[in-house]
Amino acid sequence: MWGLAIFIYAISKGLSWTQRSSSSAPVWKHVIYLVVWPGMDVDPFLSVCNVSHPTLADWIFATFKLGCGMSILLLVVPALAGANRYLVGWIGMLGIVFALHFGLFHLISNLCRQLGLNAVPIMNWPIASQSLTGFWGKRWNLAFRDLTYHFLFRPLVRYIGPAGTLMAGFLVSGLVHDLVISIPAGGGYGLPTCYFLIQGTAIFAERSQWGRAIGLGQGVRGWLFCLVSVLAPCPLLFHKSFVCGVIVPFLQVIGLVK
Repeated sequence: MWGLAIFIYAISKGLSWTQRSSSSAPVWKHVIYLVVWPGMDVDPFLSVCNVSHPTLADWIFATFKLGCGMSILLLVVPALAGANRYLVGWIGMLGIVFALHFGLFHLISNLCRQLGLNAVPIMNWPIASQSLTGFWGKRWNLAFRDLTYHFLFRPLVRYIGPAGTLMAGFLVSGLVHDLVISIPAGGGYGLPTCYFLIQGTAIFAERSQWGRAIGLGQGVRGWLFCLVSVLAPCPLLFHKSFVCGVIVPFLQVIGLVK
């Protein structure tokens, strides 16, 4: 799993770098972009602009999220080691996501901004999303958003239109997740792809005439619709074969579960 994930990430990072505009950025900026920064926003990252340095609150919040993730992994997971493997695996995944995506990646953003680099955190308060469109387009994993925009949306939109490109983006995302999740697990093939196709379908519902009429894309109703749409089908994305066959053994390998 980790090998596939790192391989796909490295290929994606290299592709994003090849598409940069002509830049006179010094070599050290390119090195940090390629080796340290997890985002795919190559042109803003390499550009020369006034960047606001992270505040003390930024450092504290990023450290807090990293600490929450590590606490889940080091304290909660071992305490539940004798519980249901599926539950232990889910809690372990929660700890990994908090530690990496929300904690460590935010700290890296702070470090880059301290150096004067335009490194917007790749997680932008997804819990505050009042629409599913905003969740996937502006708040969750902006690195993947940037990648699909440059290599999928822009080339395809002229041929199949915005709606077709939207579904193509979710289809590709599903296939990539199937590659990283289902193949190492040896089961659950197609379930992650189904998850992302559901997300695309839900966005169409949100944008439809009746969806707008009942407020699916704004306010409390939009927030609830987004929350249910993202979380309810999650067992398709992280299916039992993956949780029990990959995550739990990984937690065992690193000594958190016996």
